[in-house]
Order: sequence, then C-alpha cells, then structure tokens
Amino acid sequence: MIKSMTGFASVSLEDDRASIGVTVRSVNHRYLDVQMRLPQTLGQIEARLRGRVQARAARGRVEVAVSVQLRQEPVLKVTINEAFTKALAAALDTAREAGLVQGALAPGDLLRFPQALSVREEAPELDEPGREALEAVIARAVDAALDDLDAMRVHEGGVLRADLDGRKAAVLAGVEDVAVKAAAGEAILRERLARRVGELAAELATDPAAVAQEVVRFAARSDISEEIVRFRAHVQQWTSLSDGPEPCGRKLDFLLQEMNREVNTIGSKADGLGIPEAIIGVKAELEKMREQVQNVE
Repeated sequence: MIKSMTGFASVSLEDDRASIGVTVRSVNHRYLDVQMRLPQTLGQIEARLRGRVQARAARGRVEVAVSVQLRQEPVLKVTINEAFTKALAAALDTAREAGLVQGALAPGDLLRFPQALSVREEAPELDEPGREALEAVIARAVDAALDDLDAMRVHEGGVLRADLDGRKAAVLAGVEDVAVKAAAGEAILRERLARRVGELAAELATDPAAVAQEVVRFAARSDISEEIVRFRAHVQQWTSLSDGPEPCGRKLDFLLQEMNREVNTIGSKADGLGIPEAIIGVKAELEKMREQVQNVE
C-alpha cells in the first residue's frame, strides 16, 4: 500500500480529572524514529505509548507530544534556601558585634529577601486508581491522534500513487518503444551484415555456415529480450506491492534500482534509430519516481 510518511494530527480530550492534548506529526525518514514528549510525572507510560506508535507506523520520524492539565488545585511548596539564610545570619551576627544592628532576625525579615524563600506549584499526587484512569485517557487520546494521522497519510498516499502510476505507465511505454525500435534496428543490422558478408564471400574463400553463425552471434550481443522481460516483471511487482496491504516504500525503492539497472543495460546493448533519446526519457522518469518514493512509507 502506498502511504505518505508526512502528516499531522491534534486531539484534545477532557474528563473530570484532567484536560489532555496530544499532537502527532510525522516527516520523512529512512527508518522509523519515534520521539516522545511527556510530562515528567508520566514517564512510566512512555514505553506503552511508543509501542502504540510502532504498531501503526513502519517508517518516518514520528513526534508525539502530550500535555496534561489536572483539574485539581496545585499544591504549593515553600522551600528555604538554607545556604543563603545561614550566610545572612552570620552576616547579622557580625553586624551585632560591631553594634550596627540590634535584635534577632524575625520571620518577616526573610520575606524582604527573595533569595531566602522559593514558592512553587506542584501537581497534586494521584492515587493508584486515579493514575491508571488518567493513563487510560492519555492512551485513548494518542490512539485517536494516530487514527487522524493515518487518515492524512493514506489520503496523501493516494495522491502519491496517482503520480507514481502515471510515471510507471510512462516508463513502461518508453521501454516498450525501445523494444520496437531495437527490433527494427536488429533487422536492419542483420540485413546490413548479410549484404556485407555476401560482398566478402565474392572476394574471399569463406565457410558460409561459419559466417552465418558469426552473424547470429554478433546480432545476439544486441538482443535485449531478457532485459525487457525482467523490466515488465518489475512493473508487475510494483503494481502488486502498491495494491497490497503492507507498507512498501523500501521495496519500491529497491525495485526502482533494479528497473534503472535494466534500462542501463538496454541502453548499452540496443541499437536503433531514436533509442538513445528514448532511454534518456525513461531514465529521467525513473529519477522522478525515485524522488517521489522517498515520501512513501
């Protein structure tokens, strides 16, 4: 099946515990590369979510970002900077000994120094049932985003297939045209060789059977029938892979290498009017197909 490697999806889910947002984007990559971004408190489900992505994608760089906003009130954490307060107390003791200040350091005095205290919000701790329920909702949101991503990749894959099918038909027609031109060229070559052999036979004592065999051997060196058959087989295999359910990007890339190899051999062996131009046209289309296949999963 021809499916694009590029796509984007965004899903939001809400329940009584949290609001959850998931974005998934994928771009071209030679292999499957999954990148996850999760809140630190949910790091334990990364492997579970990564497995979901790996089950849905065969190739491409897939980036998954999950955001979670709990509906419970955050917990305030107040922390004293002990190093700073000790240094401050020591400095005040020195100032008292010098008669510069009087009295003890009051709690309210610490509020005058922003370095002394730090106040931050932390997410409330969930009990085990609450955590399991939250993880289930996150997994459901990721699955929904992957569904949307897959739908986009399938849609774009249809566009890619239409383009590739058109080019595939063009290269096959080009190779068939080369086959026709090569057959005509072979007939002309045989006729030219036979005429030349007849001229030589009148001048030299030659073995007609040996000469005929040499003519056949010379003509066989320009025979491209095997290459044409193999090229047709590659085109048939291309169609089978495109129609099949499995991702086929790598296999199509390999097939293009084989098709290009056959065309190179045909170009080096075939002889006939217009064949070089036809070979150049086929190779140009194969290169465009190779570039397009880099977008196929």
